[in-house]
Amino acid sequence: MSSAHRYPETGVFYRALDRDLPLIVRGEGCWLIDDRGRRYLDACGGAYVANLGHGVSEVSDAVAEQIRRVAYVNGTAFTNEPAEALAAELRTLNPKGLDFAYFLSSGSEAVEAALKLARQFWVESGRPDKHKIIARSPGYHGNTLLALSASARGHYKKLYGPWLVPVTMIPAPYPYRCAPDSPAMTAQALEDAIKKEGADSVAAFIAEPVGGSSTGGSVPPLDYYKNVRAICDRYDVLFVADEVLCGSGRTGKWAAIEHFGVVPDIMTLGKGLSGGYVPLSAVVATRRVLDPIAKGSGAFKHAQTFSHSPAICAAGLAAVRHIKKNNLVERCAKTSIVLHRKLQALIDLPAVGDVRGLGLLAGIEFVADKSSKAPFPRARKFAETFVSAALDAGLVVWPNVGHADGENGDLVMVAPPFIVTEAEIDEIVARFKLALDRTLEAAHVR
Repeated sequence: MSSAHRYPETGVFYRALDRDLPLIVRGEGCWLIDDRGRRYLDACGGAYVANLGHGVSEVSDAVAEQIRRVAYVNGTAFTNEPAEALAAELRTLNPKGLDFAYFLSSGSEAVEAALKLARQFWVESGRPDKHKIIARSPGYHGNTLLALSASARGHYKKLYGPWLVPVTMIPAPYPYRCAPDSPAMTAQALEDAIKKEGADSVAAFIAEPVGGSSTGGSVPPLDYYKNVRAICDRYDVLFVADEVLCGSGRTGKWAAIEHFGVVPDIMTLGKGLSGGYVPLSAVVATRRVLDPIAKGSGAFKHAQTFSHSPAICAAGLAAVRHIKKNNLVERCAKTSIVLHRKLQALIDLPAVGDVRGLGLLAGIEFVADKSSKAPFPRARKFAETFVSAALDAGLVVWPNVGHADGENGDLVMVAPPFIVTEAEIDEIVARFKLALDRTLEAAHVR
């Protein structure tokens, strides 16, 4: 690892201040290459972002061409061709009725804007008392303050607690740790929470349709979101589907909520929406949500400098068209069968409690005891040790901790680009096994 990138010699302020970071100089498909020529198989697309893989020239060319034409216009004064065209493309992909897109730069921004939109909808509908948010634990929606308030990340929220707003939490559907008939799995927990808070005060319920890292790719029962939709309709609560991680084709359908046959009122997209070529996210809403605002104040009370930027929308447009032209969502669905079949071999390994997921999104949960599902004590940092061992083995995966009981719990996520091959899946499994062996040796677990 390059000594030029060790704190404090480097002038770059990274999140990790206690270790060297490899210096990546090139990407090829599913692979990253550092300045020493070492190759890493990126089995999580960075942060579930690199859906297309590296080296898709039509995306980079589209950005360059747009910047040559016009670099920036402000979305409060002008529209632009890439934004209009991208919104039109999304209308052909999103669940029916989610027709209006507001473009931003990150998932956290999109969630923040989506929740503000839900609040403004109720104010302009003449129901200003509806302001409360209901979210799920475990769950994660971003790191801006409102998005973090709606997240169940105790190790983040503890530090910033005095700045966060109250959000009612209900248990997330988590098949590995929840009984099938529990309120978490049937969505009864949502109805109970709405009744307790008072329906006249609840503005929105937000959830990832398929669990991200917080529940390690947990998939709810097929009737879960039909129950959610019915409950939200019964009590006049907006349903916000956070598809930042699980959308844009990741689960084998454009939006993960499509697997469950319902349509949310508001949906967020991000991460893979541009394939990682630029920072891009979107809030997508129905006409019902926008109408009271259009007929009332006439303006969404949310602004960010780079909203609807032509350069980022050009990248998103090229990425979406590339996905459609090459049938990458369909390829994701087909390849996912191979991925999950081969990952199931991990369940027989020591410390692997569960392997789960949907599409090219998989979670592998580690436990100290398979029969009781008891997690490793947090002090052992099992997930972090595994991720380090995997990186040493040339494999990039994404960790999560704390999901088992709010403090303890270790898992890693696998979410490769949609172009991953069967040979590369075999390589993921082989390197995973090697990393686990080294982790168990370091932890003295056998």
